[in-house]
Amino acid sequence: MQKNIAIIGASYHQLPLIKRAQEMGYCTHVFAWAANDIGEREADFFYPISITEKEEILAKCREIGIAGICSIASDLAVVTVNYVANAMGLTANSMSSTEKSTNKHLMRKAFELAGDPSPKSIMLDNESDLETIDISFPAIVKPTDRSGSRGVYKINSKEEIADAVAGAIEQSLEKKALIEEFAEGDEYSVEYISYKGKHTFLTVTEKYTTGAPRFIETGHLEPAPISDEMRDKIKGVVEHALNTLEIEYGASHSEIKIDDDGNIKIIEIGARMGGDCIGSDLVMYSTGYDFVKMVIQVACGEEPDFTVVCEPFAVESVFIFNQKDLDEFYRIQKEEPERIVRVVDLDLDLLGNATDSSNRAGCYIIKH
Repeated sequence: MQKNIAIIGASYHQLPLIKRAQEMGYCTHVFAWAANDIGEREADFFYPISITEKEEILAKCREIGIAGICSIASDLAVVTVNYVANAMGLTANSMSSTEKSTNKHLMRKAFELAGDPSPKSIMLDNESDLETIDISFPAIVKPTDRSGSRGVYKINSKEEIADAVAGAIEQSLEKKALIEEFAEGDEYSVEYISYKGKHTFLTVTEKYTTGAPRFIETGHLEPAPISDEMRDKIKGVVEHALNTLEIEYGASHSEIKIDDDGNIKIIEIGARMGGDCIGSDLVMYSTGYDFVKMVIQVACGEEPDFTVVCEPFAVESVFIFNQKDLDEFYRIQKEEPERIVRVVDLDLDLLGNATDSSNRAGCYIIKH
């Protein structure tokens, strides 16, 4: 008898999850606000229910009878995934873990108590007295509960605090923001899969961004060109932090910075795959492991399969922001077509209009 699996979200981020689950023999039941996204068409069954409607999704999942529930690259979806799974006795992280891994203020407090290296952070809301804030500059202001570079600002003086906090609170679902010390250094993310509290390292990703003020990601390289010694140091820091957040199951995406002296600061950790094709594509190409399959297996209570499914190679995702980026894509397409692994997305109407990760004009993946 075919098993049912629930998938939260229907955007192109979830498409690899939907397709892989179908290939594994699952009947896919996809939940999202109706927006004519690709997942609505590719799912075996689609339910036009917002991913924030936990109780309604739980009721439908109970009616369907599911073997597991999962999502890719969405902190908002993580809350619903774990809520439904815990209510139905399925494999998932606890709701205590969910709170700490989806709310940046609770995450910072947990790191502080456990001694994990992360920037000093202060939570603010519309009632906060901004004149009394004691923090060094430059600083970062961001919402407590969003991802994808939404509402993120780098500021250099007290005079800039008010506008940045207002912008971050506007983007926040709970209408709160953080002001944090700015961590110096190069940016990386660290990809793991966990099962029954055992954390298995997959790879380190080097990240490129637009820099200040928004830090929108422009590309990623896997595996990151770092020493074995630094890789081991990163693994020690991240695994301790995963335990701090009580992450026991599924994918995790840890964003860190490493300064010139080799000091590591944790920016944030998501109990989910990284977006921007990191989890869905780059990990498999660079390690040979079917990461998407592992996420489905863990969600359904099975140990992840580490069989190598392809010959690993260095791979890079490149995002298109402007005409120069588009011209470079066309050049590679014409002169080096063998380097192109996949064209993920291309929307020329967005050319030159990126304000966060959701409205870049395109993405393609190339052999590095």
